Amino acid sequence: MTTERIEVQRAISASPSTIFGLLCEPAGHVAIDASGMLMSAEGARVAAVGDTFVVHMDREALNDYPLGLYDVTVTIETFVENRDISWTIIGAIKPPIGHRYGYRIEPIGDTEDAAASMVTSYYDWSTIDPYWRERAIFPVLSENALRSTLGILARTVAPGLPRPV
Repeated sequence: MTTERIEVQRAISASPSTIFGLLCEPAGHVAIDASGMLMSAEGARVAAVGDTFVVHMDREALNDYPLGLYDVTVTIETFVENRDISWTIIGAIKPPIGHRYGYRIEPIGDTEDAAASMVTSYYDWSTIDPYWRERAIFPVLSENALRSTLGILARTVAPGLPRPV
């Protein structure tokens, strides 16, 4: 594999603040997840780097490792209001894996809170622990999974609206 990062983009008919607001809510991640692994989440709305919340997971949807039900802690790594949010995941697995997920949001139009946004979703495993790199199990999620999550995000924040031009 020549890359250690997947990025996909989609124009969505919703403001950056609407999209970012959903991504700050733990339940928002569950609502838009296309992998089928996120079962529920608990914790407060995130507002800064270092904030955390817990996600209850079930890897059965991927049919790769029979982990049963388990919890992970999402730790916010990047937080730029209405523009950029990323996180890493800490679970029971040792050493911690070190992969990162995130979204960049750009307004489409002349105003900061335009009615449409270009959203980039990414999954980066370039800094994973050498133990996991040697196992050659990455990427865990495919480009299609990220693209599907963006479709669910669009349906959630802009139901029935066409993609902006």
